[in-house]
Amino acid sequence: MSVPAEILRQHLGYSEWASQRLVSAAASLSQEELHRDFKHASKSILGTLAHIFAADRIWINRVTATPQATFLDPEKDLRLETLQQEWPLISERWRAFLAAENDDSVQRRIPYQDLKGNAYSTPLWQIVLHVVNHGSHHRGQVSAMLRALGYTPPPIDLIVYYREREK
Repeated sequence: MSVPAEILRQHLGYSEWASQRLVSAAASLSQEELHRDFKHASKSILGTLAHIFAADRIWINRVTATPQATFLDPEKDLRLETLQQEWPLISERWRAFLAAENDDSVQRRIPYQDLKGNAYSTPLWQIVLHVVNHGSHHRGQVSAMLRALGYTPPPIDLIVYYREREK
């Protein structure tokens, strides 16, 4: 089984769209709200968004065989400005990378090491779906944190993305 390259491009586009909507929403928050510890794995709204960003970056580096020293640099990545300026660049790398892929090439296995140094080899299409799913999971957490602060998060449902693309 595999997923067509065009579907992978669409879903990665959705992931970018949804993440940018939450980064925009986060831009209106106070520093206290951005950093409030919600007792999640990544603790705060900013921490969770930075986690999604770092995962998007590490996976594009893995599929392009680009070395990366660390998963997340707290001094740099835990800043809203970094997410606003550098996440679009990571998204552009993903778009450019997937633009060259086709239905056959997305089936190739990508060798990489996890953060503990364990070696794996995974089909590209599974990696892309993982990146999208990982982001969706954590964006849901960010939406819940925004609600806990009394805000209405922007709609980030996949169907909303599809509707907007139809316009």
